[in-house]
Amino acid sequence: MAASGAVGGPRGNGQKTDTLLGKILRIDVDHGDPYAIPPDNPFANGDGGKPEIWDFGFRNPWRFSFDRQTGDLFIGDVGQAKWEEIDYIAAGSKGGLNFGWKIMEGAHCYSPATNCDQSGLVLPISEFDHGNGCSVIGGYVYRGSQYPQINGVYFYSDYCSGIVWAITHDASGAWTTTRVIDSSSTYAGYSSFGEDLSGELYITDLNGACID
Repeated sequence: MAASGAVGGPRGNGQKTDTLLGKILRIDVDHGDPYAIPPDNPFANGDGGKPEIWDFGFRNPWRFSFDRQTGDLFIGDVGQAKWEEIDYIAAGSKGGLNFGWKIMEGAHCYSPATNCDQSGLVLPISEFDHGNGCSVIGGYVYRGSQYPQINGVYFYSDYCSGIVWAITHDASGAWTTTRVIDSSSTYAGYSSFGEDLSGELYITDLNGACID
């Protein structure tokens, strides 16, 4: 994973496939020197983009994780000025997906600010504005055993507000986001999530506290 560059994306790196910035990269670390390119990468032969690229159109992802049961990928992508987002890639994807930056910030036009062309773009499954925080912290899908009622729920948070959200989806594929924790009164800055061998989840703040 590589951030897209300077504030506001002046070089448009997220949409350029001739640079690794603003991309998810997929490489084979078991072969090659220093690595090999998986032959089914969307630009594996270098035609149309860098061969390491899997997906593009990201601004500055902070924490992505695979669902240990399904293999689906969830990505927290930090916004620019107004919107934070969670992106989703289903297991089995063929790659080459465009998640929009800097055409879009979240599900909203960024450049241009109105009437942007969203053709072919993958929009986030969840977002929040800066009235609810400042910087998304991507988390994990819960696959532990202590709380079976939340099995399959994805949790993420915000760095500034102390809010934690949960994302679920139904049989039709529709996503629903629910605010589940507001710890603003005792909050010191969530910085990351963790997952243990049993699938139990943890969140840590800048005081070093770890909450399961």
